[in-house]
Amino acid sequence: MNNEIRQYDKFVDLSPQGSLFHKSWWLDAIAQNNYQILSIKRNDEILAAWPLTFKKIVGLNLIMPPPLLPRLGIMFAPSRKIKYAEILSDEMSLISELTTLLPKHALFYQRFSVEFTNWLPLSWAQFKQSTRYTYVIEDLSDLNRVWENIRHSTKRKINLALKNNIKIVTDLSLDKLLDLNELTFKKQNLNVPYSREHVYRIDEACVKNNARKMFFAVDMAGQIHAAVYIVYNQKAAYYLMGGADPALNTSGAHFLALWEAIKFAAQVSHSFDFEGSMYENIESVFRGFGAVQKPYMEITRGNWLMESAFATYRNAWNKGGIPSKICTILLR
Repeated sequence: MNNEIRQYDKFVDLSPQGSLFHKSWWLDAIAQNNYQILSIKRNDEILAAWPLTFKKIVGLNLIMPPPLLPRLGIMFAPSRKIKYAEILSDEMSLISELTTLLPKHALFYQRFSVEFTNWLPLSWAQFKQSTRYTYVIEDLSDLNRVWENIRHSTKRKINLALKNNIKIVTDLSLDKLLDLNELTFKKQNLNVPYSREHVYRIDEACVKNNARKMFFAVDMAGQIHAAVYIVYNQKAAYYLMGGADPALNTSGAHFLALWEAIKFAAQVSHSFDFEGSMYENIESVFRGFGAVQKPYMEITRGNWLMESAFATYRNAWNKGGIPSKICTILLR
């Protein structure tokens, strides 16, 4: 690791907007050589940085995330200013300068950190913004308080799993988890939007950096009911992916697996991010754990033809079936 990357990773750790997904090792694993980090320095100090990941489709240069990269976006160094107006002024200037550094692209699509709140200069640069939501347990320091904030219906499902003699184990293979993950997509008539090789590469990097944990809910007969895969650093743990067996979905096992993941996260992270909760049937599950709703921004830019094509692409994938399969091939 060279000094420039070392400096960048230290900046990520200190930035209020920085996350595990901004770290150089994560970008290496998930995007390989298809990424670039824009940065602004003064006196050799990074004031702002913006990692970008690239994809080329039919000769078009796209700035968009690969699968399993939930959020990225612009980061700022902690401000030394006291007055809000001065802090905001600095952010405005830095964002505007970063936009001038963007490489040529037919389409820009990126989801920003929850902590990024000022997109006004991006609006002036013809970007568009949509609000999305995740759910976050903000403070894991007191698990008793976390448990008290969980809805009674969610607690009942956790207790149901315990009554059904569901046990949580953490030493099964990644392929076992991916089998359940695939079943979850198939239940919705969707194709898995990432290859196993892609997940293997991410998992290898996470293991190397001590940044992931898997939780499997298993019954007395050895059947795996559900599984949860989290990634984490000191700042936050994220529910990156998971799955459940549709034939065993009444046992409460997925709720128990999530609760055990939260309990583990309390030992290594400050908060737990359920990472994406826009689907109605999923949102209610995450809300049931007493997590706080957090808005974050989805930022896009492209000409009307590219934006229309991208919207069509997303709608086709959500419909499932053959359109979903075609979109998955393009995405990979």
